[in-house]
Amino acid sequence: MDNEDLKGEVSRGARAVIVYPAMRQRAAVDVDSRLEEAKGLALAIGIVVTEAFAVPIREARASTLFGEGQIENIAVACNREEAELVIVDGALTAIQQRNLEEKLKRKVIDRTGLILEIFGERAATAEGRLQVELAHLDYQAGRLVRSWTHLERQRGGFGFLGGPGETQIEADRRMIRDRMARLRRELEQVRRTRGLHRQRRGRAPWPVIALVGYTNAGKSTLFNRLTGADVMAENLLFATLDPTMRAIRLPGIDKAILSDTVGFISDLPTQLVAAFRATLEEVTAADVIVHVRDIANPDTKAQKKQVLEVLADLGVLPEPQAGEGEPRIPIVEVWNKADLLSPDHAAELAEEAARRPDERIVTLSALTGAGCDDLLAMLSDLLTSDARPHVFVLPAGAGQQIAWLHAHGEVLSDEDAGDGAEGPRRRLTVRLTAKDLGRFSRL
Repeated sequence: MDNEDLKGEVSRGARAVIVYPAMRQRAAVDVDSRLEEAKGLALAIGIVVTEAFAVPIREARASTLFGEGQIENIAVACNREEAELVIVDGALTAIQQRNLEEKLKRKVIDRTGLILEIFGERAATAEGRLQVELAHLDYQAGRLVRSWTHLERQRGGFGFLGGPGETQIEADRRMIRDRMARLRRELEQVRRTRGLHRQRRGRAPWPVIALVGYTNAGKSTLFNRLTGADVMAENLLFATLDPTMRAIRLPGIDKAILSDTVGFISDLPTQLVAAFRATLEEVTAADVIVHVRDIANPDTKAQKKQVLEVLADLGVLPEPQAGEGEPRIPIVEVWNKADLLSPDHAAELAEEAARRPDERIVTLSALTGAGCDDLLAMLSDLLTSDARPHVFVLPAGAGQQIAWLHAHGEVLSDEDAGDGAEGPRRRLTVRLTAKDLGRFSRL
């Protein structure tokens, strides 16, 4: 295969072999679950996975990561399966990627490259596309070494120039740096706009509930179930990239805002964590966080750990160890996909939840709707737990304020308060949370 063919984009329908480098220091990783996740990532952009296997690595080689014998085994698998693509489910340096492509005579991408391909295909909004492009450029900035031949051919190099040379390398890097700087300025403007929107929502009378969780945990299915929306909800990793918000009703709460967010994943590329920070900041402004777990997944505990680490990085959970201490924002843990559990497994989980009475846990199936009413009741109780009676004496003509109190608080009494300087008055005794009391005072 010509080296130039290795530079093309990952295409739908491409046949691929997935290789997971099983490092000795990562013995705790469930290899089968990791390979299944890698298959899911490939499936998310239409890649046909012909074979997936782990390769034990005692010591990573700086030039190729794998040993010569292991590379030969990978090549045999590629030839046998007629695969045109090799996906290494780990991080590769630019040199390792280039050398593996030369030895295997096939395009090679690593986990970061694969996730970037998915994000590039899925980003639907202008903000999402900005974030993905920034992440792509950040990733490629350190990999220009892979592009020397490609860049030379693009410029029609005839051999007498002696290759692209340092000047062209620096020009390419400068071009990427300039574009990244422009993207960061645009994303900073997006971040400021989001901040203004959050401030407006803070003044608005509605609490915000953010759905978070490992990718493919069922957040979008639950979002659709609770809101009646039709957000993309498929059995695919990263089906949701751009945050979506809808209004819902809770028992005793006329209106709340439910926010669906991008899924988390183990070893999420640092470029994507940085680029999507503006999106994840939505979580930090929520009144309640709903952590959706795929409780039927054998790797669910490891997935929970990954989500908690991201929440700790966002400042929602205390450092240094996620999960220890009181979270800054209340968290409800949803054990989703209960419809996939065997009766014995369901009974074990019920016992486990009973042993943790201090934690907010709801077992449900977003697909069937079973248990969703329990979640709504728990959210309502949580959002109104600090509600206290307050007395307001208002002009009878203050219709907007009186209607607000009826809509967003529990009106215990509403009676005539006689005449005041502005005419007839009403005395209302209303149960309000501290947050709603603050919102009312700003009306």
